[in-house]
Amino acid sequence: METKQQTNTQLEKISGMIEDIRIAMMTTVDEQGNLVGRPMAALQVDEDGTIWFFTKRSSPKVDQIANNEHKVNLSFADVSDADYVSVSGTAQELDDRAKVDALWNPQAKAWFPKGKDDPELILLKVHIDMAEYWNASDSTMVRLFQQATAAITGNPPKMGENEKVYNN
Repeated sequence: METKQQTNTQLEKISGMIEDIRIAMMTTVDEQGNLVGRPMAALQVDEDGTIWFFTKRSSPKVDQIANNEHKVNLSFADVSDADYVSVSGTAQELDDRAKVDALWNPQAKAWFPKGKDDPELILLKVHIDMAEYWNASDSTMVRLFQQATAAITGNPPKMGENEKVYNN
């Protein structure tokens, strides 16, 4: 995955975390009003806070996005490093063959066996409206010690950074 230069240092931090984690749970709303999540591989994060994904034209998520004001949530989690990102965004489907060519990678062939010319292959671009991240820079042992200390003292542990970032 490629991350292009960000103009905002907080967006830069979020982009770096997304690049390291790469797989998101994308949540949409189905016809019955249920929240539906599925794993999606982030392909690229642009400097304006746009995250790119491949999807199938006939996927139910495409209609779910169109029917719910194009709003989605993306959740990224790296439990081993205690890094988490939640993105509230606006999604748009695109049939842009030049962009598909630019983002194509060999792993995508597993989902699109006809390759990058598969007529089912389209892009989803998600513009970050707001993101929140949690980042624990301490080691696992330090985090466990902080949690144990908190359990004894009754004071919540200091578990790293937590920031909300608005991308207007």
